[in-house]
Amino acid sequence: MSGVVTKLIHGDCREKLKALESNSIDLIITSPPYADSRSHSYGGINPDDYVEWFLPISAELLRVLKPDGTFILNIKEKVVDGERHTYVIELILAMRQQGWLWTEEMIWHKKNCYPGKWPNRFRDAWERLLQFNKNRKFKMFQETVMVPMGDWADKRLKNLSETDKVRDPSKAGSGFGKKVANWVGRDKVYPTNVLHMATETKNKNHSAVFPEDLPEWFIKLLTQEGDWVLDPFMGSGTTNRVAQRMGRNSIGIEILGEYFNLAQQDIRAQGVRLFEPVEVYESTPVE
Repeated sequence: MSGVVTKLIHGDCREKLKALESNSIDLIITSPPYADSRSHSYGGINPDDYVEWFLPISAELLRVLKPDGTFILNIKEKVVDGERHTYVIELILAMRQQGWLWTEEMIWHKKNCYPGKWPNRFRDAWERLLQFNKNRKFKMFQETVMVPMGDWADKRLKNLSETDKVRDPSKAGSGFGKKVANWVGRDKVYPTNVLHMATETKNKNHSAVFPEDLPEWFIKLLTQEGDWVLDPFMGSGTTNRVAQRMGRNSIGIEILGEYFNLAQQDIRAQGVRLFEPVEVYESTPVE
């Protein structure tokens, strides 16, 4: 596939985002540094200051996102003094005041989460995937992420009862219900809002790497070939690498030179081979 553009930018997204055109991005997907983490890159963000730190970034993301685009934010609260901090909840409320619509919340179930033991809680096996939009109507291609129906269909649909052949009214009186017979002859269904994906284990050069399946799922669901994907906290470039492979243009911004160079090497090594010609723009490599 030709004409795919991958633009890598070395620098602080709080400044670099200002150079992007308004209403130019179809999908933003990113995992920003969590509170008090990655202190070597952003100085460490105190949980109490997290919302104030992130709102100028989300304001720029709101500006650059197309009216029918989507922003997927991967984030998780940390434990402070024995309880979960509320900075994620506070951020959601603040972003709604900023003009975002909090459309959906999905869960990333990390199937191979690290073992551990704590005196008052269990190990983390999931993270939030918050979906924000500018408008209630946005691009979504649900058929692209349908999943096999499952073994239950073989038994349930082969022996339909009379009640299965009529619409079962909602017990809540909402007017909605189900008709089991509608699923006869189908082999796929729409997924739930829980994504079961293992964490990335291949890349040992970055401490918090997306599994490639994660951006791939959202890129399929929310974009088409030729659309623009943005990751303002690019890290080692997983989102951009996947976007390039799927025929999407992308922009990645990374503040750390070591990660920027790693992403640059991977994009050149894998992208040029897969999509020629690929235009790769980047700042001068950091030694």
